[in-house]
Amino acid sequence: MEHEWNDGQPIYRQLRDRVVAMILDGVLKEGDPLPSVRVVAAEYRVNPLTVLKGYQQLVDEQLVESKRGRGMFINAGARNLLMQGERQKFIAEEWPRVYATMQRLGLSLAELPKPKPPREKPPKNLAGESRSSSHRPSNSAEEEQNP
Repeated sequence: MEHEWNDGQPIYRQLRDRVVAMILDGVLKEGDPLPSVRVVAAEYRVNPLTVLKGYQQLVDEQLVESKRGRGMFINAGARNLLMQGERQKFIAEEWPRVYATMQRLGLSLAELPKPKPPREKPPKNLAGESRSSSHRPSNSAEEEQNP
């Protein structure tokens, strides 16, 4: 499977952002394990240290916890923490531009059409597999010993 990268941002940051989007979209829930570093590195064809750096950012942000020998898991409250931050970011950064465009065009909120709901697709995990049929191995010590 092909994965395109944005040259304007480091790959580890883009990986982190993909995990964040999956948490916000409900694909990854509290207590769910992240795919192993090796699985993601192989799937995205990147250095495992790049994946580890992206995962470490999630740990530093207290969205994910590392359980020695078992892997990395989504922390309780991670989605709420992200929602709060993303809402603040939208209001501070994006809404002023949207509002200015609406003013220029003479649009009111009442005139905006309701968006069509997105087509239902089976959610995918970080390794690109359908969630219902995926097996997300943890980044465990046992896995490291038995490649």
